[in-house]
Amino acid sequence: MNPRFFEHTDQNRIRCILCPHNCLIAEDRHGVCRVRFNHNGSLEIPFYARLSAVSIDPIEKKPLYHYYPGRSILSVGFVGCSFHCPFCQNHHIAHGTTAATELVPPERLVELCERRGSFGIAYTYSEPIVHLEYVLDTAALARERGLKNVLVSNGYINPQPAAELLELVDAANIDFKSWNPEFYQKEIGGDVRQIRRFLEQAYGKISLEVTTLVIPTKNDSEEEIEAIARFLASLDRNIPYHLSAYYPQHRYRIPPTPPETLERLADKARRHLRYVYLGNVGMQETNTNCPSCGALLIRRGGYSVSLSGIEAGRCAKCGETIPIEGI
Repeated sequence: MNPRFFEHTDQNRIRCILCPHNCLIAEDRHGVCRVRFNHNGSLEIPFYARLSAVSIDPIEKKPLYHYYPGRSILSVGFVGCSFHCPFCQNHHIAHGTTAATELVPPERLVELCERRGSFGIAYTYSEPIVHLEYVLDTAALARERGLKNVLVSNGYINPQPAAELLELVDAANIDFKSWNPEFYQKEIGGDVRQIRRFLEQAYGKISLEVTTLVIPTKNDSEEEIEAIARFLASLDRNIPYHLSAYYPQHRYRIPPTPPETLERLADKARRHLRYVYLGNVGMQETNTNCPSCGALLIRRGGYSVSLSGIEAGRCAKCGETIPIEGI
């Protein structure tokens, strides 16, 4: 284990350069994420290889709809996060370090993945980027064994460590929480410009999907969702965009997102993107249809998946190329 992504400064302080917070950390203190410490003037990562969750999940749960559909993947979680979202669905592990964890070194995790018959490892649940040394070590071993690496993240990472990460990651779903800079700054403690920059950096290197948790009165305006969709389309109209329903969590008591709100916003997003999906909508099907002829390509009911409409990467009806990997 080799702590990285920091610089020595004055007075025994260190500068963490992993994410855009660039925390200046005094001795015996931690950064915003709570998992990167200054010990005697050097970076210490005491939660290296400490996992808060290990499970086999459908890949659709990440959510990834255009990457190995219908397959299950070994999924692992951590503690800590670079944000402090008041609506966090996993706040018990993300907003502190007291959750129960198990020591799972990279070699052991890769072996577990192989024993479980998973095609890869998903780094998810809480924020994996703040544990980048472990993710890189594990992802490199997984890549050597022919396994895939999947990232579910807030995308808050500086360009140089991001470049190293993107060399080893195969697919990612990135949370794009709001188009509004004030929302990022005041509600969650981040800079939306850095999310856009990371998405631009990641595009073309990995299989990329994006999710927005739609919160009534916070980020549910048509203008905001259309602005995000327009930005994604400036990269590629084929990027899948997931609009997920919010339910009260942590410190938020705002009522849940009405399904009709998601439908209305999805219609706006589809002006710019070819694949827009609704999430957290119960048993409602979230299918993939051909953007050219409308034929049903993939039927999804819950986590039950049927791939009856695609042949050799194309729509079986009209021959349109469908950008879905792993089928």
